[in-house]
Amino acid sequence: MLNAELKKTLIVIAGPTASGKTAFAIELAKRLNTAIISADSRQFYKEMSIGTAAPSPDELLQVKHYFVHNISIEDKYDVADYEREVLALLDALFKTNDIVILTGGSGLFIDAVCNGIDEMPDVDPTIRDNVGKMLQEHGIIALSNKLQQLDPEYFAIVDKQNPRRLQRALEVCYQTGQPYSSFRSGNKAKRDFIIKKYALLWDREALIKRIDQRVDSMMENGLLDEAKALYPMRQLNALNTVGYKELFDYFDGKCALAEAIEQIKIHTRQYAKRQMTWLRRDDSYHWIMPEEIDVVIRAFQT
Repeated sequence: MLNAELKKTLIVIAGPTASGKTAFAIELAKRLNTAIISADSRQFYKEMSIGTAAPSPDELLQVKHYFVHNISIEDKYDVADYEREVLALLDALFKTNDIVILTGGSGLFIDAVCNGIDEMPDVDPTIRDNVGKMLQEHGIIALSNKLQQLDPEYFAIVDKQNPRRLQRALEVCYQTGQPYSSFRSGNKAKRDFIIKKYALLWDREALIKRIDQRVDSMMENGLLDEAKALYPMRQLNALNTVGYKELFDYFDGKCALAEAIEQIKIHTRQYAKRQMTWLRRDDSYHWIMPEEIDVVIRAFQT
């Protein structure tokens, strides 16, 4: 029996990549008889399945999922769109469900749903074009280095493999002469539902082993062919993603296949480390072991 005092609750299941969020959330949803909203900004894209570790067809049948394979890599979509659409969906779901689960590895998207997003200044198109040219001519490392110089605070937590995040921060820095982080107020938007956050905790060496095994499994399951099919569209922002860009380098003859696979593993480990940094800055998360699903269940039972 659900605790009547905890009605209309959003349960967030977060954690680093390869921590088992999908399996945990599915089991939790089955036991609480509810649905799952994805907060993985790459699982949104219908053309990217293997490389994003999207829920399998069988997993999608077990529990109703939202925001998985719902848009195309060619669609323009950002965190503001996501916040607006998820809040509208939650209004609908809470009419028939006391609890809904939000899970994924994109901390910015989780925060948008839970806390809202800050209003950012408009950017002159010339500045936007100049930052775009910097990326095109000098690569993502140039953006990363410049952001580290202009805003070390945001640099410490940003996904440095995501060019759009780096571009947006630099655009604001150049437009205003102030660090992008100074516009991140930290003021939380008021939500009309309760939010309970959990993050899955792993031993570092065990997580690294899981990451390496998952990359190997992705390759066995056809990641190379998936990347090859997407290669003609590699200039799209959605495809500047770990697991794809390394294989694009292989297709371009810049490295051997074995080296590309090793780079995927290295970059995924680095991404997991950044995710942990992002999560640890938020003391509202309850850290639990992946096998402690009953800890969550008990919190929602009398």
